[in-house]
Amino acid sequence: MLPVVAIVGRPNVGKSTLFNCLTRSRDALVSDLPGLTRDRQYGVSRVGERPFLLVDTGGLTDESDPLAKQIAGQVRIAIDEADLVLFITDARDGLTAADELVAGQLRRTGKPVQLVVNKTEGLEEATALAEFHALGLGEPLAVATAHGRGISALTEKALERLPESEEAPEALPGIRVAVLGRPNVGKSTLVNRLLGEERVLAQDAPGTTRDSIRVPFTRDGRDYVLVDTAGIRRRSRVREAVEKFSVLKAFQAMEAADVAVVLVDARDQVTDQDARLVGNVLESGRALVIAVNKWDGLEPDVKRRVRDRLSLKLGFVPYVDMVFISALHGTGVADLMAAVDRAHESASRPLATADLTRILQDAVTAHSPPIVQGRAAKLRYAHAGGHNPPRIVIHGNRVETVPESYRRYLANVFRERLKLAGTPLRIEFRGGENPYEGRRNPLSKRQKDKRRRLMRFAKRKK
Repeated sequence: MLPVVAIVGRPNVGKSTLFNCLTRSRDALVSDLPGLTRDRQYGVSRVGERPFLLVDTGGLTDESDPLAKQIAGQVRIAIDEADLVLFITDARDGLTAADELVAGQLRRTGKPVQLVVNKTEGLEEATALAEFHALGLGEPLAVATAHGRGISALTEKALERLPESEEAPEALPGIRVAVLGRPNVGKSTLVNRLLGEERVLAQDAPGTTRDSIRVPFTRDGRDYVLVDTAGIRRRSRVREAVEKFSVLKAFQAMEAADVAVVLVDARDQVTDQDARLVGNVLESGRALVIAVNKWDGLEPDVKRRVRDRLSLKLGFVPYVDMVFISALHGTGVADLMAAVDRAHESASRPLATADLTRILQDAVTAHSPPIVQGRAAKLRYAHAGGHNPPRIVIHGNRVETVPESYRRYLANVFRERLKLAGTPLRIEFRGGENPYEGRRNPLSKRQKDKRRRLMRFAKRKK
């Protein structure tokens, strides 16, 4: 419902920096390394009077390389759906043959184009813009995206050429689903399979995805926001700065998700890194589904060994749904989305105080808290303290003596009785106030009885 503006240009001219500047975010990775951006990245520009949808794209280069050809295909899709194209060039490099190649492609599309000359800080503006008039794309506009200079003028120019827009939503509607996993396990292939189109780049080579790409879609009447993330390797193997930032973006996507899908490669050994990633999701409090990919074509004995390995490595989360799929052929994808729905419903379900207290009383009756220093904790009632993840607050006396093992016992009882699937459960204890706290010598029962007798005797004597 918003007008669309696509940012296009050759590699390393500042497209992602401009995207972050106009969207007032850090959604796009920025680096001096050319070719960092590969997939289309969408965001809403909130600079200026009217919002518009902004599309960051990869750099256009020679399409002889298969990856460059896929990137060019993504750029063409962005141009086709755009109402205006921002063609970014670099004043420091001047007009290049690659710029002329991009300009020729844009002229053939017939789309409105605004020529933008970036990195003009410290240069005389008229001199920096002079040679770019030769592209024949109208009056170029000088900006310095790294310093935010010229952005207001650029926004005004863009709004003059865009149709009227509606109010922009604060956030994309739907269940946020982050797809996580080690490199080359099929995350992008799964996202494309769910969307029914080649939305993100997918190749056999690991490390194809570098940024976290959010894509809204609707399935069976329900709205979702899929987030394709970069592969997460062991920290000791991550040395390049770009990969470090990619992994950081993946963890940020996990923190912001409603449900995390951890993808495991069935044809590879289930590793400690897979188990560590599952643990990271649970520590963050996100609902979880484990998807075992590339299951098709495996021999029965191989499948049996894989199941044994999964039980060994991931047996600490028996309440999490494990779905066996083929992202390439679509096998089991419907079961995967059903598991996502169950996990989200469990994580966000409202919990009644009466039900929680009844479950607590039954759990204590079946197995009372252990005695510590001659006394046991008294757990009186429970109520909900939040959701996603569900948080249950238990009130009582001497709750500080409850051991961690009993906390896990209560969590398992609540999870089983409430039929919670795929979500961690937080148990929090709160003790009651001690009326004698702060008093040095509280009276014993014998002293209280003696005081009463003396008071009665005094009244009779009067």
